[in-house]
Amino acid sequence: VQLQASGGGSVQAGGSLGLSCSASRRSISNNGVAWFRQAPGKEREFVAGINWNGDTANYADSVKGRFTISRDRTKNVVYLQMSSLRPEDTAVYLCVASRSAFGGSSRWQYNYWGQGTLVTVSS
Repeated sequence: VQLQASGGGSVQAGGSLGLSCSASRRSISNNGVAWFRQAPGKEREFVAGINWNGDTANYADSVKGRFTISRDRTKNVVYLQMSSLRPEDTAVYLCVASRSAFGGSSRWQYNYWGQGTLVTVSS
């Protein structure tokens, strides 16, 4: 599986941005998928995850109520809609997929990692 994140950019605090994760070489429609992020000098951290059919999602406390993960299985794409962005949301955002239909918040549960997209939030 090859994953590609897109949609990053620069936005002012309080603004919104939408990310997309597309898969190639094979479908991820039956896989758990998540977004992680890594800020400069910080550990990689879980942001949001979604199960295979999209009826269960989980979020890091820091983004709950502001970010929404969703998926379109017919298009083989997973989305992350981000609103009320804060400077501390600045990071490279990576999408990841599990071989399992479900994914949790641990990086070790994910087998496929894509290239990230940079999100910069200015104050």
